[in-house]
Amino acid sequence: MYEIKIIANTINGDNMTKEKYEKVSSHHKAKIPKLKNALIAFISGGFIGLLGEGIIELLCLNFHLSRSTSGTIMIVIIIFVASLSTALGFFDKLVTKLKCGLLIPITGFAHSMTSAALDYKNEGPIYGIGANIFKLAGSVILYGIISAWLFAMIRYLLGGVI
Repeated sequence: MYEIKIIANTINGDNMTKEKYEKVSSHHKAKIPKLKNALIAFISGGFIGLLGEGIIELLCLNFHLSRSTSGTIMIVIIIFVASLSTALGFFDKLVTKLKCGLLIPITGFAHSMTSAALDYKNEGPIYGIGANIFKLAGSVILYGIISAWLFAMIRYLLGGVI
């Protein structure tokens, strides 16, 4: 009954205070199962890691490659699969099921690059794809470089003991 009066007051021209708005909107917000989502992300991210290790082992055993070379090929395979699933349109559907476990590894980076390229492909290879492909991934690259530099400086200042 109280919420109906607040909404009626705003319709009649009375201003709704921030506190009243928070009370009404919090009553209508969907509850997010954070623990369940974290568990799903943990399991799905672990499965991607397990899949990556399986690919490395298969490459080492079947093609007699070194572990380092197999790791590089595994990364290329996972990037290709993530990009292909983005292009085919089912990566986003998988993310709704697997949560951040699918986005945090390199698959999320591949998805951001591919989706930006697909969004701007109609504008051409230079002004479309070339100018916009790093829109989402650019901030990840920037802050990755800045943090690596910052931690390297901290390590250098501490005498390289860490």
